[in-house]
Amino acid sequence: MSTIKLKGNPIETSGSLPNVGDKAPNFTLTTPEMGSKTLADYKGSRVILNIFPSIDTGTCAQSVRSFNTEASEIENTKVLCISKDLPFAQARFCGAEGIKNVEMLSAFKSDTFGKDYGLNMTSGPLETLLSRCVIVLDENGVVTYTEQVSDIVDEPNYKASLSAILNK
Repeated sequence: MSTIKLKGNPIETSGSLPNVGDKAPNFTLTTPEMGSKTLADYKGSRVILNIFPSIDTGTCAQSVRSFNTEASEIENTKVLCISKDLPFAQARFCGAEGIKNVEMLSAFKSDTFGKDYGLNMTSGPLETLLSRCVIVLDENGVVTYTEQVSDIVDEPNYKASLSAILNK
């Protein structure tokens, strides 16, 4: 269990993020077209998991916009933006914002993603949603960088996560 904050108020999560050097847990998440994607679908590509509570908040939306711009020119890299939002809401946001360089995935049907990655919020007003974090994986699904954002209202450290990709 880890403690993060929401505007300075403590919130508990279901565990800790995977350790650098660990193989990332597999997942099955829902695409905006209601299909499924697994971690194995990205084997051979470097992956940035941009995980957040809801696309309908300013900070979450900004993280998607920032990764859409910042990571768009990095070769062999996929940015997966993951929340428990319905795929329809994710698609609506991307269409309205012109987001084309990231993939949206929903954990709304997954009972295991948040638990396996240690990022379900287990207390506070956002209980059951995913905490804001970034996890970077190499081409073999091995964790090379993690950031659990200490206060949900803050943006992740884009520069550090992109450096983890570029310096690999």
